[in-house]
Amino acid sequence: MKKAVNYLTPFMEAEKTELNGGVEQTEVSYNGTVVLATVKGDVHDIGKNIVGVVLGCNNYKVIDMGVMCSCQSIIDEVKRHNADIVGLSGLITPSLDEMVFNAKQFSKAGLNIPLLIGGATTSKMHTAVKIEPFYKGN
Repeated sequence: MKKAVNYLTPFMEAEKTELNGGVEQTEVSYNGTVVLATVKGDVHDIGKNIVGVVLGCNNYKVIDMGVMCSCQSIIDEVKRHNADIVGLSGLITPSLDEMVFNAKQFSKAGLNIPLLIGGATTSKMHTAVKIEPFYKGN
């Protein structure tokens, strides 16, 4: 999928230039910046990659940290890029606990941005009961 997106990117940029009256933009204007990461202990990233592509196609700057990301490295990237949204992904059940840990640490670090939670084992109920009490991001 990444190869396909890399192949299509020049065509999308050419269309943006054409829509801009033939003038290539020197400064890109994004809808926002999103940091995406698969939490520590998990190596599954297909869903995260799909979300990243969709966000990128909708004019978001996507910082994809990859897999097995420590909580502190996620916090550092969010701050470094002044991210508007942070997204956590995980497929295996232990990732749920890691997401709760991350949410608690994000609050302690003073993050106040939307937190996206995703993965096969996640659910609205889990997020509402286990994560929301610890993270009140925007």
